[in-house]
Amino acid sequence: MEQPASIVSLSRAIQLSLSPVFLLTGIAGLLNIFTGRLARIIDRTRVLQAALDQDPAGEASSLHRSIQVQRRRLFLTNRAILLTGIAALLVAAVVAVLFIGSIAALDLAAIVVPVFVVAMLALIGGLLLFLLEVQIAIRQNPRRYY
Repeated sequence: MEQPASIVSLSRAIQLSLSPVFLLTGIAGLLNIFTGRLARIIDRTRVLQAALDQDPAGEASSLHRSIQVQRRRLFLTNRAILLTGIAALLVAAVVAVLFIGSIAALDLAAIVVPVFVVAMLALIGGLLLFLLEVQIAIRQNPRRYY
């Protein structure tokens, strides 16, 4: 028995839209990692600030340098979250456009392709910032830990 064209079209639309949804799942995992890391950086900054408040003269210079490193890590992680979040929004927009284009039988490749490329560039930027933050964190720790 042959299915009506509308069901076949809807089925095709769902198939086209499903692949980027898996990408969204991966991006959500990255955002979870990034926000967890951000929370740890904030906690570490609070500890350093409390130590600085308790010891204004002794190790103030060292503590100030450590706080500056934490601020740099905070900035990089925040930007990584921003770019990765933008990538997720753009991928979600691609899913919506693919679905609408498939249902309406429109060729929206002129919209889908650039939006997807920008999404991938944002994701790449977020990952690069995250890797930079990780390198800064590694340099901050003494060598005896690795």
